[in-house]
Amino acid sequence: MRIDRIRETFDLEVKFTQFPLHPETPPEGMTLEQLFSGRSFDLEAAQERLVALMAEQGLPYGRRTHTYNSRLAQELAKWAEIQPGGESIHDALFRAYFVDGVNLARVDKLVQIAGSVGLSEEGAREVLESRSFAASVDGDWRRASELSITGVPTFVINDRGIVGAQPYDTLEQLVTESGAERRP
Repeated sequence: MRIDRIRETFDLEVKFTQFPLHPETPPEGMTLEQLFSGRSFDLEAAQERLVALMAEQGLPYGRRTHTYNSRLAQELAKWAEIQPGGESIHDALFRAYFVDGVNLARVDKLVQIAGSVGLSEEGAREVLESRSFAASVDGDWRRASELSITGVPTFVINDRGIVGAQPYDTLEQLVTESGAERRP
């Protein structure tokens, strides 16, 4: 992935910030047709663009039919980031959602995902049931709003950012223009 390549090339800290993408989605999810109904949106063309973008980046991608509320997954991710090896949750959640079509609003599914990357299933369940990282995600959502972020992925360094699946060269330019040093 581009972000992994950036981490290997430059001396910088990568921080994931959660974003409220379709927070109105009910816990049971909805079809993509329901999500985009009433809009002039070519779902098939969008799916084809995503397939091509994912393939270009070497990312796995399944044919999505539904969208699910990702709020609990975001809270799990914030907790995981402070656990040893927990950053691996991001790739696991990506795969679960975009490849396997898992409903990320289901606590049992999220607990399984946490366990699959070596995190404590008991700890994950406690975090999800207590909602102890809700305030952290709320803070991320406020930050995204303050930065006028409207889509994912968005890459921000200092006061500059780029939105969308950009080519690696564009991301590297953002990093170098922001003063990041190359690793030896």
